[in-house]
Amino acid sequence: MPPILQRARAEVAPHRRAVTGGAALGAAWAVWASGPGWATPALVVAAVAGAALWVVDARTHRLPDALTYPATAVAAALLALAALAGGTWDAALRALLGGLLLGGAYLLLHLVHRAGMGRGDAKLAVLLGLVTAWFGWSALVAATVLPILLGGCVALVLMVTRRASRGTALAFGPYLLAGAALAVTFARLAAASPY
Repeated sequence: MPPILQRARAEVAPHRRAVTGGAALGAAWAVWASGPGWATPALVVAAVAGAALWVVDARTHRLPDALTYPATAVAAALLALAALAGGTWDAALRALLGGLLLGGAYLLLHLVHRAGMGRGDAKLAVLLGLVTAWFGWSALVAATVLPILLGGCVALVLMVTRRASRGTALAFGPYLLAGAALAVTFARLAAASPY
């Protein structure tokens, strides 16, 4: 087994039960959200990896490269194959630009305010930008805005209820993942709508 996969296995091992349940739900959602279609395998990979990253980040405040890098590489390769099989090179180009744009935006946030935004969030944003942009520019915009709204609302509730202060660190990975999942869900619902 390659060393990066051994490290990924070690990262997930302490959280195996929660990751397994989340991965099963994520895979089922991904099959529904993608249509199914040529992009289904890429979205399944992102959803399963996303479930693991969600659990690990929520519990440890870390987004391990051993999970993010392979998921991003595999999802990108599967989207390239989907473009080849379906002749959707415009979606592939949009996905590539989406990954670069969202990852670049979060990298800039990290460089400006390192204590507020982790480098792992920027790496995860590449994967999420890649996958959401495949479904359209509006999905990418939603995946950009929704995590900030979700995280901000939760932070506000925690501060109002005195369960957190301005200095309390929140794991942002789950909000990134939830925002991307909502963005793809909205894109799927919009595509299925007769109006």
